[in-house]
Amino acid sequence: MSQLKGACIIGQSGGPTSVINASALGAIEAALDSGAITRVYGAANGIKGVLDDRLYIMDEEEREELKRLRHTPSSALGSCRYKLKDPATDDTDYKRILEIFKKYDVRYFFYNGGNDSMDTCNKISKFMQQNGYECRVMGIPKTIDNDLFGTDHCPGYGSAAKYIATSCMEIYLDARVYDTGMITILEIMGRHAGWLTAAAALAGDYAPDLIYLPETDFDMEKFLEDVQRIYTERGKVIVAVSEGIHDKDGKLIAEYGSAGPQQKDSFGHAQLGGLAATLAAIVKDKTGAKVRGIEFSLLQRCASHVASKTDIEESYASGRAAVENAVNGVTDKMVGFKCTRDGGYKCEIDLLPLETVANTEKKVPREWINDAGNGILQGYIDYALPLIAGETEQEKENGLPRFAKMRKTLA
Repeated sequence: MSQLKGACIIGQSGGPTSVINASALGAIEAALDSGAITRVYGAANGIKGVLDDRLYIMDEEEREELKRLRHTPSSALGSCRYKLKDPATDDTDYKRILEIFKKYDVRYFFYNGGNDSMDTCNKISKFMQQNGYECRVMGIPKTIDNDLFGTDHCPGYGSAAKYIATSCMEIYLDARVYDTGMITILEIMGRHAGWLTAAAALAGDYAPDLIYLPETDFDMEKFLEDVQRIYTERGKVIVAVSEGIHDKDGKLIAEYGSAGPQQKDSFGHAQLGGLAATLAAIVKDKTGAKVRGIEFSLLQRCASHVASKTDIEESYASGRAAVENAVNGVTDKMVGFKCTRDGGYKCEIDLLPLETVANTEKKVPREWINDAGNGILQGYIDYALPLIAGETEQEKENGLPRFAKMRKTLA
């Protein structure tokens, strides 16, 4: 295959993580070092930056400063939640993207994100092919939700899981300082898949007494019975709940305390939150105990100070693999992971077709949840422990993290 020469665009999309910039760094460095890629652009705020013709010239960034992206959380290029329409219905955005690609001679497009971002990649790639414009498109996975189909796990998950487990351990000790009774309810992210909440079980002896995921129906009556039983026996109860838990009719438990419908983003995803406060009020009314509701919220997404070294290294490798494979002729793939854990943890790059990944969610296996639906079993622990291994080597300045400071020169 003849070498395809031209510029590339690298974009980030969706919710940030503590290691999404490590993936971006892997892609940026591989692109800068490639003889096939003539110019490296970063899209300001994901696909919106392409549509708005706002591209950063990555070639003009200092390489030493770029290296700090490895330990810088959130999305350094900026993110977005923008849903491209079906091109058969409205191809306006796609024509604009093609116009921008031609303007800058873009022959490589790398998009770093979750389920919806892979859908964006797939749509753009198909449109370029249908219009006879040669451009190699690769998806770089990112999501703390760990719900991308086909890959063993997702970059960003290990670090978020480590933060959640660590926080549960610290809260466990804090909740036992006084000799008075208390019930603590922890709300952890997870709309349809409970991977993040399952990570609370990694706290071991300090793990919550009860853990509820959206993979099973939530029974309020049984929940209150379990809380009351443990509170009577021990005087302390800690509960971890996924924000997306629902009853047998599919109604979100977070809506039990809300008079109106949930707000939704451009992809139709409900804007969740407030579950801990809702459950805390119900539990307090039922038990009369002191109840504290804690919502982890954004803190679990970008806690780079407790990032997993394994997660950082794999995230960087996924970005680099996307570029190297594209230069070698691969397109329409997402970089995934294929891992083994027998006899030691081993992770390898696995290229997955975009069309099979886009908009397909991976759930926590039911066999990793106990029969009562309120606890996590050893199968999950064995799966997740290698993903949180290793410590971050984050640079410090005046006792605080030193994050990357980019010039962001617009093209």
